[in-house]
Amino acid sequence: MGRNIHDIFVIGGGINGCGIARDAVGRGYSVALAEMNDFASGTSSGATKLIHGGLRYLEHYEFRLVRESLMEREILWAMAPHIIWPLRFVLPYHKGGIRPAWLIRLGLFLYDHLGGRKLLPPTSVLDMRSDPAGKPLKALFAKAFEYSDGWVDDARMVVLNARDAADKGAAIMPRTKVVSARRENGLWHIETTDTVTGRNDSHQARMLVNAAGPWVDHVIRSAFGQNEAHHVRLVQGSHIVVKKKFDDVRAYFFQNPDNRIIFAIPYEGDFTLIGTTDRDYTADPKDVRISEEETVYLCNAASEYFKEPVRPEDIVWTYSAVRPLYDDGASKAQEATRDYVLKLEGEGAGAPLLNVFGGKLTTYRRLSEHALEKIGAAIGAKGAPWTAKSHLPGGDFPVRGYEAQVDKLKRRYSFLADRHARRLVRRYGTKAELLLGDARGIDDLGRLFGGDLYEAEVTYLVEHEWARHAEDVLWRRTKDGLRLSKEQAQSLEEYMAAMPAMAG
Repeated sequence: MGRNIHDIFVIGGGINGCGIARDAVGRGYSVALAEMNDFASGTSSGATKLIHGGLRYLEHYEFRLVRESLMEREILWAMAPHIIWPLRFVLPYHKGGIRPAWLIRLGLFLYDHLGGRKLLPPTSVLDMRSDPAGKPLKALFAKAFEYSDGWVDDARMVVLNARDAADKGAAIMPRTKVVSARRENGLWHIETTDTVTGRNDSHQARMLVNAAGPWVDHVIRSAFGQNEAHHVRLVQGSHIVVKKKFDDVRAYFFQNPDNRIIFAIPYEGDFTLIGTTDRDYTADPKDVRISEEETVYLCNAASEYFKEPVRPEDIVWTYSAVRPLYDDGASKAQEATRDYVLKLEGEGAGAPLLNVFGGKLTTYRRLSEHALEKIGAAIGAKGAPWTAKSHLPGGDFPVRGYEAQVDKLKRRYSFLADRHARRLVRRYGTKAELLLGDARGIDDLGRLFGGDLYEAEVTYLVEHEWARHAEDVLWRRTKDGLRLSKEQAQSLEEYMAAMPAMAG
């Protein structure tokens, strides 16, 4: 048996699991977390990567969710100004469009006033005949509304929550699968397998949190032996990335004739991200891939707005994920609630279980706080809420201090190209100096794998962020996969295979 008894054992290394673990350990609970794959390898790296209130959720009367989301935007931005930043959205309009102008104005008025906006600028109206945002669009769109939301590097937000939890004392175990969990003498007895080494371990905990995302029902059925678990509605969302379609720093919000919406967002400097789709999904979440139907849908929907059509041959990358929405019986996938639901079981008999359903990136911190309320009621409260005024690792600089941070890094490491310095601050914030160490020239960063990905950065990601494979580095810790060839990626994989796994 495990030598210590943890207060809380968390299953799932997505944003909700890592957020709950971080909040809990920061309050003084003893915490362990197991993730069967890499962090953010499922839903949490497959989002549209927005910190947003959810303008379209107003149509489904989800005012509580929208208000909470709007309130969280500026809190999260202040927590992590390196990986989160404001983004203006342009919503083109034409007479006879999907939604009347008065309805859009009403929605944006609520959006401006529902959530205590302080730093983000308010809604404005654009003349698309003179505003640069109109340049890449068809002449039909002579008017637009512009509003504020935020952008986030989703996978980095997950791993930084895991890193901070570990720094505060949590036992963080990626690539560790929970194979069984049973109640015995008022405790959870949990068996795990390390999927890399095959090692089996036993753990004990006073409480179990099931935050397995799309696999939450699977965990209930397989680990707990409850065959009737059907709480989650799986909804597939797919995105395409194409070469840059416009030079503007703003994003676009496009309304489609089927009442769905898609975004077209500046992405990684040289690209445009277009998504998302919404359709029910019934297969294994690990097998999710964009379908030809979704590809055509996204290309056609974007082409309704852009002067130059988006064609399948323009696509340089796609990604898909499965959203684990709470099954509220909604008839259409896009109508299913995006709100989260927390279900507590067994609190009277000892060894309680908290199942986490749904949720979104924007509300993960509040979801974690609500989870801690239930945890405190079940096994005794510890500490007060603390995350609202905290910083994620590397985010300890002023909310509007990104440019100053770039200048500071370039002064210390004058050999860095401007673009390289900007990318390092966007990924690591103040931790970029830890990554670069005593380097005095570009050669001190070691081997160049492609783009501006050097050996020093790879070593940092292995030692501090649990990266083990090229995919972890190229598609989750960074997006350098967009710039490296297959041969370069393979070379990185071979290099990393020879490195010891060092993060802890």
